[in-house]
Amino acid sequence: MWIAELSRRTDVPVATIKYYLREGLLAPGESVGATRSRYDETHVRRLRLIRALVESGGLSLARVRGVLAEVDEESRELHDVLGAAHGALIPDDLTATIESRLRVDDLVASRDWRVAPESHDRVLLAGALDALAKVGYHLDEDLLETYAAAAAEIADAEVARLPSGDGDRQETVESTVLLTALGGPVLLALRRLAQQSASARRYGSSHLPG
Repeated sequence: MWIAELSRRTDVPVATIKYYLREGLLAPGESVGATRSRYDETHVRRLRLIRALVESGGLSLARVRGVLAEVDEESRELHDVLGAAHGALIPDDLTATIESRLRVDDLVASRDWRVAPESHDRVLLAGALDALAKVGYHLDEDLLETYAAAAAEIADAEVARLPSGDGDRQETVESTVLLTALGGPVLLALRRLAQQSASARRYGSSHLPG
C-alpha cells in the first residue's frame, strides 16, 4: 500500500507518518522509486501501537522509542517486554513512605506474587496509599485485599488471552504492549460504572447518575 492508504487505515496524518519515519520509530517501506515506497501490515500494526502509546498512554516520543526498542529486541522474553511497557507508563519521580512501601511488600508476599523487589509498581502503589492518607482516608486491609484479589483475577484473564508467542513474535509483543497501555482506562471506566450502580442500590436512589 502507498503512504496515503497507510494514513487512511491508521488515522495517522501523512505528515506524522513521515515524521515517525525520519525519527526511526517506523521502519522504512519498500522503495519502488526515487520518492515512493510501499508499506505493509507490519507498518499498520506499528503505527497503531505508536498512536496508542502517544495518544492513549500519554507517552512522550522518547518513552515510545524506549518501548519500541524493547519490542524489537528479539532476545527479550515476553515477560520482560511487559515489564518495559509498565515502566514506560510510570512517572520517573515516584516517592513513597517507608511504611507504605513495607505494607505493599507485605501484600505482595502474602499473595505470593512473583514481582521483582525493584519493581516501580511497588512504589506506585505505596505512593497511592500515601496520597489517600494525606487527605485523611486510610485504605483498610480488607478493602486493599479486595482490590488485590480483583486485580489478580483480571491479570490472570488478561495474560491468558495474550498470544502464546508461538506465532508471529512481533504481533505478540505488540498485543502485549497495547493491552498494558490501553487496558487501564477500560478498568477505570468499568469501576466507575459499577460504583454508580452499587451506590444506587445502597442509597436507594430513584434516578440514574449522569
